[in-house]
Amino acid sequence: MRPEDFRKVCSRFATGVAILTVSDATGFPHGLTVNSFTSVSVEPPLVLVCIGEACESLPHFEAATHFGLSFLAEDQQDLSTRFAFVPERRFDGVGWRPSAIGVPMIQGAIASMECQIETRIKAGDHTILIAEVMGAELYSDARPLLYFGSGYRRLA
Repeated sequence: MRPEDFRKVCSRFATGVAILTVSDATGFPHGLTVNSFTSVSVEPPLVLVCIGEACESLPHFEAATHFGLSFLAEDQQDLSTRFAFVPERRFDGVGWRPSAIGVPMIQGAIASMECQIETRIKAGDHTILIAEVMGAELYSDARPLLYFGSGYRRLA
């Protein structure tokens, strides 16, 4: 199968949008936009995220023990775009706070999770991180930011 055909078919699966975050050894925040997030298990609470091998932030996630996930509201499309395409200093001017375990959390998100990395799996051109959810918060009932057909969407 051609990569472009695979991407086109996958684009027909609607997803939410999140910012995946980590702090490096100096406490500096790093992050990227993800829509490859999946809940894996309730007992224990496990999730997985996928990071492309070409992603410049991957080494920070490979070195980390914990990461954060902030689920974006529909009015945060600019943050999604920023964390997907701005190569450096993505947190400049962005509201965030460190969580209880020290991972960055994006302000204005509708929910967040603090996760402890349990397993790293190399698969194709991605690294899969499987993590236990150590804490989770709901912040608002705002509508989520959605992604479908290679574009942002809104609930009707």
